[in-house]
Amino acid sequence: MTDTTLWHQRAQSLTLPSQAFIDGRFVDAASGETFESINPATGDVLTTVASCGVADADAAVAAARNAFEDRRWAGQAPAARKAVLLKFAELIEAHRDELALLESLDMGKPIRDALSYDAPATARAIAWHAEAVDKLYDEVAPVGDDALALITREPLGVVAAIVPWNFPLVMAAWKLGPALATGNSVILKPSEKSPLSALKLAELAKQAGLPDGVFNVLPGFGHTVGEALAMHMDVDCITFTGSTAVGKHLLECAGKSNMKRAFMECGGKSAHIVCADCEDLDKAAATAAAAICYNQGEVCTAGSRLLVDNAIKGAFLDKLVAQLAQWQPSDPLHPDTPMGAMVDRMQYDRVCQYIDLGLSEGATLLAGGPPKGEGPGLFIPPTILSDMTPEHTLAREEIFGPVLSVIGFDGLEEAIRIANDSDYGLAAGLWTGNIANAIRGSRALRAGTVFVNNWDGGDMTMPFGGYKQSGNGRDKSLHAMEKYTELKSTWIEL
Repeated sequence: MTDTTLWHQRAQSLTLPSQAFIDGRFVDAASGETFESINPATGDVLTTVASCGVADADAAVAAARNAFEDRRWAGQAPAARKAVLLKFAELIEAHRDELALLESLDMGKPIRDALSYDAPATARAIAWHAEAVDKLYDEVAPVGDDALALITREPLGVVAAIVPWNFPLVMAAWKLGPALATGNSVILKPSEKSPLSALKLAELAKQAGLPDGVFNVLPGFGHTVGEALAMHMDVDCITFTGSTAVGKHLLECAGKSNMKRAFMECGGKSAHIVCADCEDLDKAAATAAAAICYNQGEVCTAGSRLLVDNAIKGAFLDKLVAQLAQWQPSDPLHPDTPMGAMVDRMQYDRVCQYIDLGLSEGATLLAGGPPKGEGPGLFIPPTILSDMTPEHTLAREEIFGPVLSVIGFDGLEEAIRIANDSDYGLAAGLWTGNIANAIRGSRALRAGTVFVNNWDGGDMTMPFGGYKQSGNGRDKSLHAMEKYTELKSTWIEL
């Protein structure tokens, strides 16, 4: 029996979560409404999931507020919260295969990626913030002998976290880790496109000993339950990862309601620059292929704008086209599949429309193109569109698929100018063998993260977020924990 067959058999026998999780219990939506969770690789309906609305948001916020006010979690010593969260991380690791399978079935992600990255990275994020929480100290301000001035951090209260469909587990953990570690109550709203793994997290959190009401999960649509959370007068913070358009709307909701804290991690159109003095074109080409193909290109930091010095452009693109041959999409449950299915029909159609638009605007197709295959699977081959200018639509708008726009340049100064000519500023990459160019270039690039001679490097110690319309605030690192606390000054006269 092959590994692929085993994964398909496990999928058939898997118990799929379907209810909301409010105040420590799995419950149906108050309205009784549901929506279908569909496997994008097959078109099959996996299960029907509770479609939450205003009433469910009210119930979850009330439960979260009660848990925060009676301090059943916030009042515990940091070491005690740490112990529970470490147990939570251990359970995530113990259920790695099940969580990875849920992730793969729900959004088309290759099982090999869900196993090697998504599930273990989720556990690491929870554990990292757990380990940090009893090592953070408050401050005593330098004042005279007649006073004691304290600077302390306190949890915000009720945090609503709205996370995307492309990395459902990891994006949830990047919010849950710091928010729970610092003593907040959290309501997680997963995307309606990929809600299953978040509901499994709720089960594991309860097993780990997280008190009832401290962690709630509301599956449903953005315009219903998401809007209700964003506008709720008793939510203290809205934290979001997703599109820039939705991020802007949530900022409006925060202002229109109770001026809740609002942290947005939004879109990107990241420039991947290959200079003429790059010392390893083979490695750069392999990395450029991975930077646009990993997770089907459904990555906010995808290296979707490839800027190549005209002096090496032809040779480099030959190497890149050869690399893309290793990234053809297939059955996500095959252990060797590098690329899976697009998350749903809407995203599939959007990517195909962008490819057609690029060709209509005069781009040259070097690889891939509109899918030609028949069948229910939403597979798009990796596509390269060359001979573009910075003004082309595909060089400016986020596509969120395996579509690479190639632009030539002459010299690093022009490359930096092209890279920075964007509404976004999430990530950028620079390949050069010149240390001075590496430093000057990374300083000049207007992006929250710059990768030099690599793409997507980093770990939990590094903050993640963007400049410009890629958002505000930061996930990961100790800087993330600052987002979920209020700074209090206490002046005591002696």
